[in-house]
Amino acid sequence: MLARVGVRDIDALFEAVPQAFRMARPLDLEPALDEPRLMQHLTDLSAQNRGASMLSFLGAGMYRHHVPPALDQLLQRSEFYTAYTPYQAELSQGTLQAIFEFQTVVCELLGTDVANASMYDAASSCAEAVLMARRIRRRNRVLISEGLHPEYIETIRTYVRGIDEGDTLFTVPLGADGRTDWAQTPDAGDVAAVIVGYPNFLGCVEDLDAAKQVAESHDGLLVTATSEPYALALLDPPAARGADICVAEGQALAVPPQYGGPGVGLFGASQTFVRQMPGRLVGQTVDAEGNPGYVLTLSTREQHIRREKATSNICTNHGLIALAMGIRTAMLGKRGFEEAGRRCLDAAHYLRSAARNLPEVEVPYAAPVFNEQVFRFSDRSAAEVAEALSAQGILAGVDLGRFRDAWKHDLLVAVTELHTREDLDRLLAGFAG
Repeated sequence: MLARVGVRDIDALFEAVPQAFRMARPLDLEPALDEPRLMQHLTDLSAQNRGASMLSFLGAGMYRHHVPPALDQLLQRSEFYTAYTPYQAELSQGTLQAIFEFQTVVCELLGTDVANASMYDAASSCAEAVLMARRIRRRNRVLISEGLHPEYIETIRTYVRGIDEGDTLFTVPLGADGRTDWAQTPDAGDVAAVIVGYPNFLGCVEDLDAAKQVAESHDGLLVTATSEPYALALLDPPAARGADICVAEGQALAVPPQYGGPGVGLFGASQTFVRQMPGRLVGQTVDAEGNPGYVLTLSTREQHIRREKATSNICTNHGLIALAMGIRTAMLGKRGFEEAGRRCLDAAHYLRSAARNLPEVEVPYAAPVFNEQVFRFSDRSAAEVAEALSAQGILAGVDLGRFRDAWKHDLLVAVTELHTREDLDRLLAGFAG
């Protein structure tokens, strides 16, 4: 190969790199292991992890719900596990049908007319929703609730930073009850969109009627973001409450949380705006003989049309996770979905009621919650509480001081249908101690 390209040795390929930046010694790596010893080494390392044996109340956008073993068995079928983007419809009917059914589920969850074939995650979905609203309204300013997930806000800022001159993102502060205080909306003039969490980052269920009024008063679109899809088992679909663009994270309905990912971004909107949606849509049709078939109906991304006409440069998605969500929702069914949501709500309310009896703990926000809420500790920081309970084998929640200094005494705690009464009592005993 070296002779073919006309160089004397490997080092000659790196002559463009200054000598000062080249490593002149071998990498400091342990000696290579054969396969049996390597597998044993990895097993020994994994045994040092405590997470699998710990009682977890982590949430903040990634939630642990039951995922049946049957889902993994179906997901690992070779025709799904090895499938690529379904450009050739005649070869991809199974994948296209699965995506079509996934889109149908998303429409039912969000209450929208149409849904796309998924995005990377809820954060990128939020950013794409902002860009979509700006295209529709032909203006750049956006009102963002302070209760939107901080990492979603950062993702939006990253998307618009390179294309905007000046600040086009304005935040609306939270009120004393944990919900957005729309009375303190800044004077931003005409805006493209108002975006709010549903429920928000603190677990509080926002008043979408009030948010819709603000959006309409600014001639903007209402965008909602839902991190916990099980909340939609009991809450009204956001589109039914006036949302024009609805995004969500589908991870909780698909796979367990794994180091913060992977997720699957849900994206739905009104039929009126379908040609401005990012990603792609799968549609159902019939062939020349009248048999049903599935095709890519709309794909307004740069791989399919001229780059300057594209609505997005999203070139792939977490298709396997979208498939997992479709399988899981089919297994649950409507009644199973509602029952799981009810168990989450009951657990959260039990925890909320019992925590109010602990002198060490305050429930700072009065707004209704679904399965996630904030507990405040007057004499210790949330980081100290989390560290103390970690020593007892409990991952007590997310230290909100990571996101804002004013929240350093606040712990965000999430419960699901997997938590038993004994689990909740164990957490409460830890708080009391």
